[in-house]
Amino acid sequence: MTTKMIQRILDIFEINAYGVCAWWGNKLGIKAHRVRLSFIYLSFITLGSPIIIYLIMAFILENKHYFKPSRKRRTIWEL
Repeated sequence: MTTKMIQRILDIFEINAYGVCAWWGNKLGIKAHRVRLSFIYLSFITLGSPIIIYLIMAFILENKHYFKPSRKRRTIWEL
């Protein structure tokens, strides 16, 4: 039972977390697996600090509609 639960958690993490690397890969014009490898290597070299940055980026990408400025609304005087 615990292996199924662990596998389910890993599947959810893979589905949600790899979006950051794919997004950076598209923005930079490189493959997403190269971005993933760079995060892994940086995590080993700097003792895990890129993981915190990665989680912050994942949060921002998940909630980017809150961070983007909305269209300017017309005021009551412009109607």
